[in-house]
Amino acid sequence: MSKGLSPSLPNPASVTSDDKRTYRGIQEEIHPSPVVQLNRAVAIAMRDGPEAGLAQIDAVLEHGELANYYLAHSARADIYRRLGRTSEARSSYEKALALTQQEPERKFLEERIRQLK
Repeated sequence: MSKGLSPSLPNPASVTSDDKRTYRGIQEEIHPSPVVQLNRAVAIAMRDGPEAGLAQIDAVLEHGELANYYLAHSARADIYRRLGRTSEARSSYEKALALTQQEPERKFLEERIRQLK
């Protein structure tokens, strides 16, 4: 296992993006789930760029288990926003907004949508 993933390290800032991606891969092997796959897709976007992450998120959403999980749509929206794909970002943020009832999340998503107009 990577030195950055050692539980004895007191400083989380010392964990690299490679370590995070490795950790997500290990999580997926031990406990494969759509949420773990989504987390891995976000890590891939951070390491390999938004296009790579978007492809992974789209693949997770195509399986259907996270179709009603607002964080999947929010993550997708954020990547679209970073790519400058405003219309798709807005649509994904709106989908995420429709799926959550939590007021802090709703305010965050409403603000993102407002920023894209």
